[in-house]
Parts: sequence; structure tokens; C-alpha cells
Amino acid sequence: MAELTFWTGTMDAGKSTLALQTNHNHAARGRVGRLFTSNDRAGESVLSSRLGLTHDAIEVGPELDFWRFVVDSLTAGARIDYLVCDEAQFYTPTQVDQLAKVVDELQIDVFCFGILTDFRTRLFAGSARLVELADRTEVLQVEALCWCGKRATHNARTEDGAMVIEGEVIVVGDVDDVLGPPAEIAYEVLCRQHHRRHLTAARARAVSLSAEPLPFGS
Repeated sequence: MAELTFWTGTMDAGKSTLALQTNHNHAARGRVGRLFTSNDRAGESVLSSRLGLTHDAIEVGPELDFWRFVVDSLTAGARIDYLVCDEAQFYTPTQVDQLAKVVDELQIDVFCFGILTDFRTRLFAGSARLVELADRTEVLQVEALCWCGKRATHNARTEDGAMVIEGEVIVVGDVDDVLGPPAEIAYEVLCRQHHRRHLTAARARAVSLSAEPLPFGS
């Protein structure tokens, strides 16, 4: 039986790497799939991993109808055994409903990958709908770490190293190098304590007057 599976974790937890690995594993067994992504850091129609791996993908905009895309492809003679859907947090709830219909009505496996909450700690609409509908929701076992060494549970947006809690929900950026100079706009993974206190790695260095982040929560 086909399944709708949702793999989730914070930024920097390896979701896109797993998406590419999933595609590789299924393709190596002779299965034929389609890859989708939305607002990837590498640009339009590219599924990329921070490890440097990339693959062409179909860009998901709000106008894309997954059900119609798959049905039209099958009608035209194409073979589709599975879908790999990265950055699924950016999909609309209606699109997630369409993916569930593809699984149930066409018996095509759908593997979704995305983060649960935005930089304001609020659920993305696409992720919320996936939690509601997925046959399985799996949390990635590779733990991203806060600058303090604790497990990172929250995604923070930074501007020039300072954390912000207001603004557009979708702003493309990558996880910042906490040991390098702050990027103009970037993301950083933090534990709940330091997210709540808006204490980024850059601010921690400034407070400690040291080149290294504080080795403990403050």
C-alpha cells in the first residue's frame, strides 16, 4: 500500500539530504519518480543539500495542482511510482490534500520533507496539514545543535546577526555560519531557551567579549 510520509526537523537537520537519498534509493531499484521543491536556497527548480548535492526538480508554486500534474502525466504515458516533495512547509493545505489523494486513489508513494515551524515558532500551514493527513510523521534523528551545544528545536531569522520575530514568512536564506561574520539575512537554529531570549551566536559572542560562543546557557 502506498503511503504519505512526512519527514520533519529543524533547519540543518539533513532533510534535503534525506530527500535526495530517498530518490536515489528508489531510482536504484528501477522505480521512477518526480522531485518537487519550493524556494530552495540554490534557486528555482533545484533541490539542494548543504552537503553540496543537487538535483533538478519541479518548482512548486501556489498554482501547481499535484493531482492534475500526476493524472496528466500518467494519461500521456509516463510512469510515476513515487513523488519526493522537499520544502513541503511552503505547500498550501490544498496541495497537501492533493498529495494525499494521489496516494489513496493512484497508489503512488509520496515522501514529504519540511520544517514544522517558522521563525516566529508558528506552524507552517503546509506542515500542519501534513501532520493531520500523513500516514507517518517521522522526526529526523540527526540533531541540529544550538550554539550552546544543546539540541536545536527552533528556527531563528537573523538580520546582521540580530534575531528578528516579525516580517514576511517566506524569505529565502541559508543557515548562517555562526563562527563567521553575520550575513545580512540568514537563519540560525537555537534551543528554545535561547530562541526565547533572542540570544544568537553573534550576540553571545558580543556579550562574552570572546571569539567563541558561551559554553553554557545564559
